[in-house]
Amino acid sequence: MNDQQLLRYSRHILLDEIGIEGQQRLLNSKTLIIGLGGLGSPASLYLAASGVGRLTLCDHDTVDMSNLQRQIAHHSNAVGTNKVDSACATLRSINPEIDCVPLAIRADAARLHELIAAHDVVLDCSDNFDTRYAINRACHALHKPLVSGAAIQFSGQASVFDFRKMDAPCYNCLYPEDSLAQELRCATTGVFAPLVGIIGTLQAAEALKLLLGIDTGLSGRLLTVAALDMRIRDMKLSRDPSCSVCGKP
Repeated sequence: MNDQQLLRYSRHILLDEIGIEGQQRLLNSKTLIIGLGGLGSPASLYLAASGVGRLTLCDHDTVDMSNLQRQIAHHSNAVGTNKVDSACATLRSINPEIDCVPLAIRADAARLHELIAAHDVVLDCSDNFDTRYAINRACHALHKPLVSGAAIQFSGQASVFDFRKMDAPCYNCLYPEDSLAQELRCATTGVFAPLVGIIGTLQAAEALKLLLGIDTGLSGRLLTVAALDMRIRDMKLSRDPSCSVCGKP
């Protein structure tokens, strides 16, 4: 680490749990963020500012005027451009030292497998069940830790599925793929702007701890936030033996 980096990351380095060695681990790490909307925006901002060496951003969508109410990585002059290009420009303005890789694609199962294999931690900041299930399956198969988040209306949640642990539950244990869970979309139901900031920032915090090797996070737990009355709940998650993804054969 050079003198400029020592100054930039000095408040991390002062923390006993991080120090110079931990900050160097962040600088050497590779993180994949899937979805650069309401959750991916704050998550990516904090990971970039914290010095995560390579951030790969994956999102096929473009910036729309309606996104600007909550997707804080994007600015008014970015409307109509690819979200990943818009976000990378913002992240580089915050921290020009990071390597930001924009992928303006909708990744299929094969491409997801390839991308996830090349990264240390994956953040699922997507907004639909199909993508979440595909990411969950790939992370489980590759034993990569997954930081999951979701937010709609005034309700949000975050969890970590650390597939480096043999007994870790997975997203499918929480919401089985064959269930009749209703999928709500911001376009039709709305979402409270600060809520996605809360959940996305939680995802960034969990990702940083995973990269640092700090084992006191949301692995095996689900944190829910009800922003309307600001009630935060924490519950334990257990592996479902009959889960079609991680259950015992």
